[in-house]
Amino acid sequence: MRHSFFALALGLVACAPARAPAPPSPAGTGSPRIVAYLASWGVRSKGTRIVELPGDRLTHVIYAFATVRADGTIALEDPCLDAGRCGSGAAPATGGNFGQLRALKDRHPHLKVLVAIGGWTRSVNFSEAAVTPEARQRFARSGIELFLHGWPGLFDGFDIDWEYPVFGGARENVTRPEDRQNFTLLLAELRRQLDAEGTRDGRRYLLTAATAAGARLVGSLELDRITPLLDWFNVMTYDYHAGSAIAHFNAPLHAASNDPTPFYNIDSTVALYRRGGVPSEKIVVGVPFYGRAYGGVHGGNGGLFRPATPPPPEWASGLDYRQLASRNLTAQGFTRYWHAEAKVPWLHNDSLGVFITYDDAESIALKADYVRERGLGGVMIWEIGGDDGSLLTVIRDRLPRPRIP
Repeated sequence: MRHSFFALALGLVACAPARAPAPPSPAGTGSPRIVAYLASWGVRSKGTRIVELPGDRLTHVIYAFATVRADGTIALEDPCLDAGRCGSGAAPATGGNFGQLRALKDRHPHLKVLVAIGGWTRSVNFSEAAVTPEARQRFARSGIELFLHGWPGLFDGFDIDWEYPVFGGARENVTRPEDRQNFTLLLAELRRQLDAEGTRDGRRYLLTAATAAGARLVGSLELDRITPLLDWFNVMTYDYHAGSAIAHFNAPLHAASNDPTPFYNIDSTVALYRRGGVPSEKIVVGVPFYGRAYGGVHGGNGGLFRPATPPPPEWASGLDYRQLASRNLTAQGFTRYWHAEAKVPWLHNDSLGVFITYDDAESIALKADYVRERGLGGVMIWEIGGDDGSLLTVIRDRLPRPRIP
């Protein structure tokens, strides 16, 4: 079995999950999806080579992000990066990241490609885009014209990433109490127009949504009404404790017995969606291919649940798994810990006061097992450019063969 440098440096070889054929999915659920978000900017900041992504191990790629303009229409975030339309001259529609995506899809014809609209920094105008029937129609039509007509055959649907209806998200977001109903209406209009487009094209276009993990934000969704409109939910079951004043886990599978926030974990979130009437096969569990650091963490228990401050500048970024995997962290005084209840690792350097919460092959394998054993809709990855190859490999090994839509 191939191990990351990170695992070798920390002496984790004995803990790594064995590769074995996964048992069949529960009856009637089909095989789970393996959905990877692709950060558009990763080709610059991470050196992501889109055409070389392991499409044979994925079912879907979601390209992040398109943006919502002030007039409520959908637009490219960066025309030069996205489509190779740089400068004042006209550029062919085969350039940029989209050209690479088409080459990737040509190599892996089963692969479906969606566009994520919104995201944390691009949700400011969603409320305006959803506020009236005319605005909703304009929003849906602009997306179809831009992506489905502009790049025929490349895109297979849309992922709506409104962070978040009603409240939450970035401070500059426009929010309204009626966002709860308007989000449903926006999805309904988009579903209507996609179905009409699909009838003309002789195919079905996908519609998904990236949705929150916490009960308050999920309460801003009409789950019973939007579930029939969506092919599945990409549930963001990570960042449970971003900005916390205590050192905590980024994406615990279960709660620890002494967890001060016992409902902030994947198992609780899945139960929340199931109670809301979402079928198991429409719940796609998000897994992070990155870690988060805290500063000022000292004391026993490896710093877990101890008071924390923001991390030192040198630990505030560069925490993608592949970057962590390339560091000799034991030589820097870090100790790796494992929580038997939460099913996740962490790192702590008491002298530096740095605490790092992350996922590795061991914890990712257990999350894939959880998805398989409960007949859930699959695994969603944020984001594929953060992998060194080992995390996606263990997901593929632990799940049945992919569902091809």
